[in-house]
Amino acid sequence: MPLCGEVAAALRPVRVMVVDDSAVVRGLVSRWITAEQGLVLAGTAPNGRVALDLVDTVAPDILLLDLDMPVLDGVAALPLLLRRRPGLSVVVVSTLTRRNAEISLRCLTLGALDYLPKPSGPRDLTASAAFRDELVGKLHGLSARHRVGRPGSAPAASPAWRPPRLRPRAAVPARAVLIGASTGGPRAVIQVLRSLAPAAHEMPILVVQHMPPIFTSVFAAQIAAETGLAAAEARDGERVVAGRVFVAPGGRHMGLRSDGASVVVRLDDGPALHHCRPSVDVLLNEAAEVYGAAAMAVILTGMGTDGLDGARRLAALGAAIVAQDEASSVVWGMPGAVAKAGLARQVLPLGEIAGAIEARFATPGGSWTRAVA
Repeated sequence: MPLCGEVAAALRPVRVMVVDDSAVVRGLVSRWITAEQGLVLAGTAPNGRVALDLVDTVAPDILLLDLDMPVLDGVAALPLLLRRRPGLSVVVVSTLTRRNAEISLRCLTLGALDYLPKPSGPRDLTASAAFRDELVGKLHGLSARHRVGRPGSAPAASPAWRPPRLRPRAAVPARAVLIGASTGGPRAVIQVLRSLAPAAHEMPILVVQHMPPIFTSVFAAQIAAETGLAAAEARDGERVVAGRVFVAPGGRHMGLRSDGASVVVRLDDGPALHHCRPSVDVLLNEAAEVYGAAAMAVILTGMGTDGLDGARRLAALGAAIVAQDEASSVVWGMPGAVAKAGLARQVLPLGEIAGAIEARFATPGGSWTRAVA
């Protein structure tokens, strides 16, 4: 008996295309993809021009796009590929340099959904189990976008989902905003902060975006340029004050501690949590100690469950938690975990989150509460 259309689509392997000028990289990554259940290699290309010629024929769902290629590089090819195949999920892959970090983040504004730093040479690439695991993890995380339903939804074969329970409204005005994000996060974070201005000048904002070193300093500079806010990578011992955006440095956890009447940033190089460093859970758990119910957590698009444990602790104290909704998320992993656990006060489209933050900071009389630093 044939499967019905929706179930068959849900079970269909997700098609991945590899575009890289290195034959070694193409071969190695192709083998990794072929070995994964639920993924199938759609095709490969040595440059953007060949990719454009093939993309309609091989019909990929996800495309791994190298930046530095002859004939037509990744930056030039990206908008052409997206125009040719709307809905294509593009992951930019590049070696870890500041230049490539800047270009990768620019690609996110052009429509790429994620980025992945790769080892500098074929020998390092072959030996890097961490790179393989991260690449495969990203492919599986993005696969949900190409299953039945809207982007970010679960396959039709998983019927356990129920609408989230919403927690009662918190009564305590917020003193700090804690934002956690992963896949799709850079664009989402900037959109929220841009919409939040000028109110953002009245509150301290701490951001954990899953990113490697170098990328986070570039991301902080991008936030500053696009929002007009004072944004920078956080420094250990730095005082948390209103009007600043503190971005967790790649490769380090960002937490908080009390220092007399002040709150200061605490950085450490402890083990990765949920395969992440920085981890959203570290920030939320320590914010629970410092701010209690006066913290406000915002969980944006991203794969995995980082932030769930910290959100559970904050919710138990009565803190406000907002989760991005499924329809506007690139991957509804992190916010979905919080929503499904019933920890969120609100589950909102991305465009409504800034308003929820503003409302949480406003006193009953309509004025703003500045952070006690």
